[in-house]
Amino acid sequence: MALSSLGVEIGPLIAGAGVVGLAVGFGAQTLVKDIISGMFFLLDDAFRVGEYIESGSIKGTVESFSLRSIKIRHHRGALHTIPFGSLDKITNYSRDWAIDKIMVSVTYNTDLDVVKNTVKQVGKQLLTDEEIAPSIMETLKMQGVEQFGDFAIQIRMKIMTKPGEQAVIRRRAYALIKKAFDAKGIKFAVPTVSVAGGGDASSAVAQKGLDLIKPPPQTEQAALDA
Repeated sequence: MALSSLGVEIGPLIAGAGVVGLAVGFGAQTLVKDIISGMFFLLDDAFRVGEYIESGSIKGTVESFSLRSIKIRHHRGALHTIPFGSLDKITNYSRDWAIDKIMVSVTYNTDLDVVKNTVKQVGKQLLTDEEIAPSIMETLKMQGVEQFGDFAIQIRMKIMTKPGEQAVIRRRAYALIKKAFDAKGIKFAVPTVSVAGGGDASSAVAQKGLDLIKPPPQTEQAALDA
């Protein structure tokens, strides 16, 4: 109104301000979406700094978050900065407890009762390890036969640990299982190929080999040239 009273043409100014306001409004729409989405994620306690989460195709450890975005560090080092409005459903791997499954394959002549007792002893050994015992919530136990394969019986085991510690404990469990199975004479199953045949078959194979190394017969023209 002051500019108008001074004789300045304010029509273009008002029109330009309208265009700028419209552009700012469209840009702020995404910003508001990010901020509101972040508020709901925090209210739901979906994640905390230091926790390992997964959202869509991105997973890693939460390093920090701001008013509109979150920073996730992948275990190989890459740092992802994701607006809250772009986050998909979140899977949190760092809450309460984690269950790890262990599968081993044994031969068909294996005594399953011996396997069960051996796995029980391995579970007790894990609890005596001062380094990993505090992270074990339920020690290793055998759940039974998972399935009958083509060449092996698959045995399923499980162990409950604190989140993030299951990989270390799994590796230790595998090492103890190998030693215990060897001591008890329990054999791990591996794929094998059996070839059966009689003497006639062997002679046929030998004759075929001799035929392969024979020189090709000479043609009539080649014999004349010789």
